[in-house]
Amino acid sequence: MTMLKKNHGKTLRSFVLGAVGALLTVSSMNAMAFKESGKIIAGSDVTFYPYEYMKDNKPAGFDIEFLDGLAKVMGRESVTLDTRWANLIPGLRGGRFDITNSAMYITEERLKVIDMIPYLKSGVSILSVKGSDYQPKTPEDFCGHTIGSMAGTAWLKPVRKVSAEYCEANGLEPIKINEYPTDPQTTQAMLSRAIDAQITDAAVASGIVERLGNRVTLSSDTLLYPVLNGFGVKKGNDEVKEALIAGLEKYKKTPEYEALLKKYHFQAPTEEDLKTLMSN
Repeated sequence: MTMLKKNHGKTLRSFVLGAVGALLTVSSMNAMAFKESGKIIAGSDVTFYPYEYMKDNKPAGFDIEFLDGLAKVMGRESVTLDTRWANLIPGLRGGRFDITNSAMYITEERLKVIDMIPYLKSGVSILSVKGSDYQPKTPEDFCGHTIGSMAGTAWLKPVRKVSAEYCEANGLEPIKINEYPTDPQTTQAMLSRAIDAQITDAAVASGIVERLGNRVTLSSDTLLYPVLNGFGVKKGNDEVKEALIAGLEKYKKTPEYEALLKKYHFQAPTEEDLKTLMSN
């Protein structure tokens, strides 16, 4: 009986220690890290030329090349999961991928639910149908018109603010906004005259003009709502966040980094940009 009790005690202790070990392992996994060894898995809406788009059935564009270069200096391989824009943050928070890599603007609202690491300065432009009488320069010119945009974008909030605080406050008709799942669908809506103009990222707008220059034109002449683009990281996933920050510092010192910015006519954010735009 004594031996049975001793053996039972040892068995119980072994079980408890094993259970604790398992819990620690689960806890460590829950503390989060990269999903797969040697890889960095990114969610991207691959419909946003020139940042990310499909070419020869493969993801291409600035963000795709940027992450490839960054992953290389981190000793990893980048993997892109094509994900519609509205599902990027939910997918990140649900653990579907390590980061978002989709020209995502850093905003106060997004920083409440995910961490973001800046890597590029951007802003917004306005597109209109070439030859049309309506050529808006600024959002204040949208009063009484129907404007199209990809759904869930950061610039919709300030445009709605212009509608309420400028248009309606001055006795003008409000701005009507039609939202579409992708940017190309928004452009098609404008070409079919379902909307009067399109508001989108400045680089995307330039890309649309480059491809459809005989049909559309850049009607705004200044960069609107300057912001920083950032990688999204799930809150609490410090391993990925810190690895990205360290990797960016290394990548910025490579000739490939400068060559990529030059290729796409982009500029890295300055220290002043980081100071002012990250605090907005």
